[in-house]
Amino acid sequence: MTYRVTSLTCEFRRQPPPSVSSLRLAGLGLLLMSLLVAETGCDRDPVVSPPAVKPANRAADGTVQLTASEIARAGIQVLKVTKEPFVLHREFPATVQANENELAEVTTLIRGRVVDVLVDAGKDVKKGERLALLDSTDLGMAEGLYLKAAARQHEAQLAHERAANLHEHRAISMAELQRREAEMKTAQAEAREARHRLTLLGVPGQEIQRLERERTIRSDIAIRAPFAGRVIMRNITRGEVMETSRNCFTIADLSDVWVIASVPEKDVQFIRPNQTVHVVVPAYPHSLFSGRMTYISDVLDPATRTMRIRVTVPNPARALKPEMFAMVRVDASPQPAVLAVPLAAVQQDGAGKVVFVRQGEDRFEPRRVQLGGEQDGQVIVLEGLREGEDVVVKGAFAIKSERDIHKVEPTQ
Repeated sequence: MTYRVTSLTCEFRRQPPPSVSSLRLAGLGLLLMSLLVAETGCDRDPVVSPPAVKPANRAADGTVQLTASEIARAGIQVLKVTKEPFVLHREFPATVQANENELAEVTTLIRGRVVDVLVDAGKDVKKGERLALLDSTDLGMAEGLYLKAAARQHEAQLAHERAANLHEHRAISMAELQRREAEMKTAQAEAREARHRLTLLGVPGQEIQRLERERTIRSDIAIRAPFAGRVIMRNITRGEVMETSRNCFTIADLSDVWVIASVPEKDVQFIRPNQTVHVVVPAYPHSLFSGRMTYISDVLDPATRTMRIRVTVPNPARALKPEMFAMVRVDASPQPAVLAVPLAAVQQDGAGKVVFVRQGEDRFEPRRVQLGGEQDGQVIVLEGLREGEDVVVKGAFAIKSERDIHKVEPTQ
C-alpha cells in the first residue's frame, strides 16, 4: 500500500497553548485522514464499465432490412412498375401579340386640325368607317386645283371638237387641229393628276364624284378604318393639329393572335414546321388553347442562345389579349411502352441515381438506374429496373438514410 505525502501550509497565530485533551483529539484526526488517503490513492486501478452492445447490421448483403414498426413510421409505399405510353413535352415562355398581318397603324394622309373624334379605344369598327374628322386647308387647295384642271380639260375638249369640225370643212389646217388635240390631251393629263392627288390624300371616290357634280369645295376630311377590327389604341384629341407622321389609331383584328416564344438551343430538336402545339396563359390556368407553328427562325439569338418561334392561335372569344404572358407546350414524339417511376422514388447516391426495390416484406435492395426524360413528376428509367418489380415510391429517403449509416454500396 502506497501513501501520498502532501505539503501542508500552516498559519501561525498567537493563541493560548493547547490543552492535553485537544492534542489527543488532533492526533486522532490526523490518523483518520491518513487512512482515508491510503484507501483512495491514485495508483488504484480504474473501474471499467461494461462495453456497449453494438446494434446489428441491418444492411448486410447490399440490402436494407427494417422492422414493421420502422416501415410504418417512415410511411414507406411501393408501386409495381409496368410499361406504359409516355408523352414528353417541353414548355417555353412566350407573350401574346396581335397578328401583324391584321394590324394597322392609322395615320392621316393630310395635315389638318381635329374637328371631332368619333371612336374610342375598345370599339369594334367596320372597314371604311369614319374614325375622326379633320379640317384641312391643304385639302381645300387640292380640291380647287382639281376643279380648275377639270374645267381646262372640258374647255380643251370643246376646242378640239370645234377644230375637228372646221378641219372637216377645210377651214383650218391639219397643224391647227393637231395643236388643239395636244392641248386637250395635256388638260386631260392634268385633270387625272389632280384627281389622283385627291385619292392619295384619302378622299373617297364618292366624294370626288360629289365635287364634280356640285363643284363646291369642302375642307373637311375623315380618317377611316382600313379594315374591320377593334381600336386598341387612340392617340388623337379634338382641337389639335395632326401631322402626317403621327399615328392616330391602332386597329387590330384579334380573331386570331400570335404567340411569340423563345426556344433554348437544346430543345430545337422538338420544333417542326406547321406543328400543332398548345398554349397556356396564367389568366386562364385551366384552359388550353391550340395553335399552329407558323414561323421558325433560321438564326439563334447569339446573346440568349434561343430560337424565336411564332404560333398562330384562333381567338374567336377575344380571351387572349396582346402582351399577356403565356407558355407554349410542344409535345415530342410519344413513346409507346417505357418504364417510369415518380421522381420521389429516385435518390442521389454519389455520382449516380438509385431506387429501392422491395425484396420480400421487409428487405429493400438499392438499384442503380439510368434515367431518361421527365414529365409531370414522372421520370423514364432506361436501365436498372425490370417490369413487374416493386419500387419504393414514398419513404425512399428514410431507407437511404438507414443504408448510409452502414456504408453499403448498392448492387450494380
